[in-house]
Amino acid sequence: MTTRQSLRAATCVLGLVMAAAATVPAEAASLPQVHPRAETAALYDDEAGGNANADDPAIWRNAASPDRSLVVATAKEGGLRVYDLDAREVQSIPAPAAPGADDAPGRFNNVDLVQGMRLSGGRADLAVVSDRGSDRLRIYRIDRDRPGGPLTDVTDPAARPVFSADQAEINDQRTVYGLATWTDRATGKAYALVSRRNETRLALLELTAGPRGTVGYRTVRTLDLPSSFRLPDGTSWSPCGEPDERPQVEGMVVDPADGTLYAGQEDVGIWRLRADLTGRPRLMDKVRGYGVPGTYDEETEECAPGADPGYGGEHLSADVEGLTILAERDGDGYLLASSQGDDTFAAYDREPAEDNEYEAGFRVTGVSETLDGSEACDGAAVLSAPLGSRYPNGLLVVQDGQETPADGDRESTGFKFVDLGDVLDVIDD
Repeated sequence: MTTRQSLRAATCVLGLVMAAAATVPAEAASLPQVHPRAETAALYDDEAGGNANADDPAIWRNAASPDRSLVVATAKEGGLRVYDLDAREVQSIPAPAAPGADDAPGRFNNVDLVQGMRLSGGRADLAVVSDRGSDRLRIYRIDRDRPGGPLTDVTDPAARPVFSADQAEINDQRTVYGLATWTDRATGKAYALVSRRNETRLALLELTAGPRGTVGYRTVRTLDLPSSFRLPDGTSWSPCGEPDERPQVEGMVVDPADGTLYAGQEDVGIWRLRADLTGRPRLMDKVRGYGVPGTYDEETEECAPGADPGYGGEHLSADVEGLTILAERDGDGYLLASSQGDDTFAAYDREPAEDNEYEAGFRVTGVSETLDGSEACDGAAVLSAPLGSRYPNGLLVVQDGQETPADGDRESTGFKFVDLGDVLDVIDD
């Protein structure tokens, strides 16, 4: 979450569901609504709460017993949380401590899964995490019936920083940020695609099996997305931000059917490119504020927008955040994107041949003051396979950046569980 959303989350006071709906922008308010079936316990980003801040989920399906499937989710300095399908916590894994008194501690940002990677002890399902605090990947083996919790850290102890040359550079926190996994069907090799915080760089990392069941990684190649854009009137535009920061990417997902990577450049839009980072990226949709000039105020750490020249998109309000692929059983499906600026979600046709046409939008809204919806959503994950009696149609999990009811002035976040059948009803309507 950027400084802008942190301030917004800290100052926004939500009332009852009907009262909150009155503040929704007209475009968003007209979208259909779906409601969560369950929510996780609130996480609190303060010392008493272990500096836990919900960010990004992933859904692991237990093929032998779908009712016992799991949701693995990041909590930044709070580490990892593992939940069952009732949204109850079954395991909490702390982020690594800072290596020195003046160094950055571990901070788990994004998570994605790898199915059936071949390790020295046999095949295993893995949860792969971007540790922004240490500029490394953390890899966890998933064993549902393991005593003490289903996740075991199998990160190669020799794993090196992804982008940084030394600890001093790590402490500047231009580190690994967004993450998506990809298994190349042609070679069977597993990869993680990661972005760099406050930069436009993406990196392709091959996951490698090490001794005694450990997993490491190596950089295959990198690619830099643009930070400046030529507008139709011939002028050049860059999103407003702090002077030394470029428009970063966080939300990413790879469509396993064709190896297409979708990358959300937060203040720009959604890029489509090959997951091997070859070829030319294409900006498939833009945020509404694309092309709007802005002036950064160092005192408020905010951008004052200028006049809108009208070059932006129609469906996304910055930041573009959680991206996830809804793969239907007939081969069709959608790319879902969190439009964080207006608390909505956009669904696009997943077929690049169809130019990823926009299909529909929706909101995740609450059913009561205690079971609220999703606001300022950072991360999302969807799985269309049946998950037993609770979610026979599949599951959508979304982060809630403004968990309610609030506990005083504490910043609280969490995750909402939504029946996928409800989402498909509104998208396919």
